[in-house]
Amino acid sequence: MEFGRLMVAIATPFKDSLELDIEAAAALAKRLAGEGVESFVVSGTTGESPTLSRSEKIGLIQAIKKATGLPVIANAGTNDTRVSVQNAKDAEEAGADGLLLVAPYYNKPDQGMLYDHFSTIASSVKIPSMLYNVPGRTAISIRPETIVKLSKDVRQITMLKDAAGNLDDTTVVIRDAAPGFRVYTGEDALTLPTLAIGGYGVVSVAGHVVAPFMKKMIEAYLVGKIAEAAALHVKLQAINRALFLQPNPVPVKRALQLCGFEAGPLRPPLKPASPEVTDALAKALKDLGLGK
Repeated sequence: MEFGRLMVAIATPFKDSLELDIEAAAALAKRLAGEGVESFVVSGTTGESPTLSRSEKIGLIQAIKKATGLPVIANAGTNDTRVSVQNAKDAEEAGADGLLLVAPYYNKPDQGMLYDHFSTIASSVKIPSMLYNVPGRTAISIRPETIVKLSKDVRQITMLKDAAGNLDDTTVVIRDAAPGFRVYTGEDALTLPTLAIGGYGVVSVAGHVVAPFMKKMIEAYLVGKIAEAAALHVKLQAINRALFLQPNPVPVKRALQLCGFEAGPLRPPLKPASPEVTDALAKALKDLGLGK
């Protein structure tokens, strides 16, 4: 399965009643597909996974897959191996093309426990898995040596979403992982640096509003137009920063609204973006020729 270089971790639209808005989810996916997004991560951090039910997660996989025909990677990871295995089986049955497996949060397993956790989930299905290293949210990090071992021992583990922000560790994984293992950054601002050290692409938040710019930057780099890619990297700095001034996905839902797409409210405890963040988003979008 080819997932491409520009993935978006898609936001989950809700109605004012806080019910899932499945029609808006499909519409958002179609909008992004039309702007060059190549695949979707569904029900991840940006998709407000902690507040989604099992049936809602299944419905989102099916709706986005049907709306776009593009590959869908479904978040299946939790801090409970048994629940994660069930999520993985649900996702595969619903038509997902891959899984996202976050490091278990709160209970803080050691590296050996992490190895067993990920190998158990990934081996429970036939579709490929993407490890998700995001220590800022989970309080633990999947060490490079653990990722490398999993890439070699478990055939379903074929990708990494690296949101740790440590390019030295990223380099070790790129150098030592199994042939064909792909490293995606989970940090929009590190897209170009990650490509430069041999990474494959990005699982993006910013792609909700600047996918054409990101696609152009990636393509410029790949054909050796380094100065053009660097200029686009610099041009995107303000929006990349503004999108993380409050916890994701608070700013990106506001940014979508500023660009004319209503993704609805956030489920508590998340609340709408502050006026200050809204102003920063509006300015960054305006400077790119976007927004209302």
